[in-house]
Amino acid sequence: MTTASTARRRARTTASLVSLGALLATSATVLTAAPATAAETLLSQGKTATASSTEGAGYAASAAVDGDLTGTRWASQWSDAQWLQVDLGARANISRVVLNWEGAYGKAYDIQLSDNGTDWRTITSVTAGDGGTDELAVSGTGRYVRLQGVTRATGYGYSLWEFRVYGESGTTQPEPGGAVRVTGSQGNWQLTVGGQPYTVKGLTWGPAIADAPKYMPDLKSMGVNTIRTWGTDGGTKPLLDSAAAQGLKVVNGFWLQPGGGPGSGGCVNYVTDTAYKNTMLTEFAKWVDAYKSHPATLMWNVGNESVLGLQNCYGGTELEAQRNAYTTFVNDVAKKIHSIDPDHPVTSTDAWTGAWPYYQRNAPDLDLYSMNAYGDVCGVRQDWIDGGYDKPYIITETGNAGEWEVPDDVNGVPDEPTDVQKAEGYTKAWNCVTGHRGVALGATMFHYGLEHDFGGVWFNLLPDGLKRLSYYAVKKAYAGSTAGDNTPPVITNMTVTPASAAPAGREFTVRADIRDPDGDPVTPKIYLSGNYANGDKRLVDAQYRSLGNGTFAVTAPEKLGVWKVYVQAEDGRGNAGIETKSVKVVAPPVAGTNIALGRPATASSSQASYGDCPCPPSHAVDGNPGTRWASDWSDPQWIQVDLGSARSFNRLQLVWDPAYAKSYEVQVSDNGTTWRTIHTTTTGNGDIDTIEAGATARYVRLQLTARGTGWGYSLHEFGIYA
Repeated sequence: MTTASTARRRARTTASLVSLGALLATSATVLTAAPATAAETLLSQGKTATASSTEGAGYAASAAVDGDLTGTRWASQWSDAQWLQVDLGARANISRVVLNWEGAYGKAYDIQLSDNGTDWRTITSVTAGDGGTDELAVSGTGRYVRLQGVTRATGYGYSLWEFRVYGESGTTQPEPGGAVRVTGSQGNWQLTVGGQPYTVKGLTWGPAIADAPKYMPDLKSMGVNTIRTWGTDGGTKPLLDSAAAQGLKVVNGFWLQPGGGPGSGGCVNYVTDTAYKNTMLTEFAKWVDAYKSHPATLMWNVGNESVLGLQNCYGGTELEAQRNAYTTFVNDVAKKIHSIDPDHPVTSTDAWTGAWPYYQRNAPDLDLYSMNAYGDVCGVRQDWIDGGYDKPYIITETGNAGEWEVPDDVNGVPDEPTDVQKAEGYTKAWNCVTGHRGVALGATMFHYGLEHDFGGVWFNLLPDGLKRLSYYAVKKAYAGSTAGDNTPPVITNMTVTPASAAPAGREFTVRADIRDPDGDPVTPKIYLSGNYANGDKRLVDAQYRSLGNGTFAVTAPEKLGVWKVYVQAEDGRGNAGIETKSVKVVAPPVAGTNIALGRPATASSSQASYGDCPCPPSHAVDGNPGTRWASDWSDPQWIQVDLGSARSFNRLQLVWDPAYAKSYEVQVSDNGTTWRTIHTTTTGNGDIDTIEAGATARYVRLQLTARGTGWGYSLHEFGIYA
C-alpha cells in the first residue's frame, strides 16, 4: 500500500496547465432566478433562525424570517466570519434563496445546506456581491439552510432585511444507499448511490484499520463521504464496518505490480505470466464476492500507477506490449467483477494521463477512469478534452505539489512548499475537480495519514495526530466552512543561516515568524531529517536553544550532506504548523594550513571499479569533498601521506564516507619505514573526526584495524593542519 513516506516520482501530464480561472466553475454569481414552478413555496418564513452573533437586542436572527421586508432586520457583529441559518423543520428540496440586504451587505458568501445542523455542504458561492437583492437559483436537499459570510463589503457586519428560502414543501429524499451507478451521457455524467447524486468527497486512508473507529467520526466532521484504500483482503471488513457506521463509503482498491510509484513492488510480464494473472483474478473475485453487499462499498479500483510504472521494467516495443497487456488484463478483471457484482462501478488508477489511451483501447469494461495528480491536477481536464475520451473520471490522489514537481532549492534538493502553499494546493485541486462538471465525479485527496516523518510532513493532513492548515483547507472544501474551529499556528519567513555551509557538530541559526490566529500559546519544536544525507526519513529531535523572537541556535549533525530542518509550532489544541528548509552540513573549518593537500598519498589497497570508483588514495588529499579513497573490504588497511619533508602539525581532520573505521591509529614516520603512534581510538563512529594530536614528521599514516561497516574503509578527506 502506498504511504506518505513512499518516494513518489511521477511523470507530468501531457498537457500544460490550463488557467485556473478557466477551470473554476464553483463560485456562483448573483443572478435573477428563473420563474418559480408551481410547486415552489416559501419555506423559511416564521421558522427558527439562529446566528453566530447579533449587533444588539433589536437585530435578532428571527427578524430575517419574519416576512417584514423594510421594518426589521438581522445584523451581525462587525467581522467577516458570521453566519445566519434557518431550520426548515424537515428535509426539503431547495430551489431558490433570496437575500434582501440592508446597507451592510456581503461581498463574498456561501449558501450551505445541512441535514443535522452540524455537517454543512456548500451549494453555491458568491464572490462579487453588490448588495440590494440577491436571487440565487440553487439545487440541493437539506433541513437547515445557512448564509456563511466570507467577506464584508463595508466596515460594519452583515445585515439582512429578509432571508427567504424557496423549494418543494414537505418533500424529502432518501439517504444514499443501494446500487452505485455512473449515469448520464457524454460530458454530462454523474455518480449516483441508491438513485441519488453522489459527489466523491474523499481522502486516502492512512491509519491502522484497528484505529478506524477512532478516526472515522473525524473524517465525517470534515465533510468527507468517501475513503480510498490500495488493497482489499480478509482484514478489510472492520474498516468497512467503521466507515458504514459513520455513513461513509469506501473505494476498495486491488493491488497489481508494479504499483505505488514507478517500478514499485516488482515487475510482472503481463504478456506471458498467465499464472500471476490467474492468481490475481481469483483473489480479487473472492473479495468482491465477500464485500459486494457491504453498505460501505462504493466502487472497485484495480491497480495503482502501473501503466506508468511499467517504464521501470521494460523499454521500447516491449514496454508498449506490456502496457497493452496490462490494460487488457485490467479489463478482464473489470468483466469478472461485473459478473459477480453488477451494482458497483469498476475503475483503474494511474499517475499519467498518457495511460488513458491504453485504457480506452483495451479496457472498455471500466465504468470510469481514475488519476493521481498533484501539482498538475488542473491539467487533467485539458488532457481529457484533448484525448477525446468517452468516460468520466475521479481524482484518486491529489493535494499539494510533490517532490517531483517543485524546483530545487539552493542546496539542490526539492524545495518543499510552505504550510500556507500546501493548504492552497488542496483548495486549488478541489476547485479544478469541481470545475470539470459532468466529467470529474469527485476526488479522494492525499492523505489522511499520521506518519510524522519526511513524507508525512510533506503530505499528511495530521502527522502525529496534529491538524494542519491543509486539514482545514480540505474541511472547508468538503464541509463548506471551518467557522468556529480552532486553527493551527502559521509559520512564515523561515530562514536558515548559513543555509549551505553549516559546520558539522556546531551551531547554525534558524528563524521563523510564528503566530496563532486564535491567540493560543504556542510551543515551538525543532526536528531534523537525514533523508537526503543518509536515507533516514525519520524526524529526530534536534539539539537547539532558543535565542528569542522566533530564533534558534541549532546544533548541526556530524554527518555531512543536505539535511532538512523543521520548525513545528503546536498550540495545545491539537493543531500544528510545520515549516521546513534544507541545510547543507559541511566539514567544520580547521585553523591553520592543510599541509597534506595535494601531497602524494599511497594505500594498502583501493577500489578500482565500484559505484563512483575508481577511488585512489589521492582522492583523500585533493580538497574535494565529493571524491573519496576506498579500500578493499577487509582488515587491516592503511593510507599514508608523504609531506615531502619533516613538517610540524597539531591536528588532523578525517571526513569519513559511510564506510568508516571503528578502530584505528594515527602514526608518523621520518623515513616511511619506522612508525610511532600519536593517537589511538577504538570507538570511532564515522562522520568527521577532528583529532587534536601533534608531531613533527615527513610521513603520516592511518593504520585502520577494525571496520565500522561490512564495507572497507573510505575517506573523503585526510587533512593534516599546521
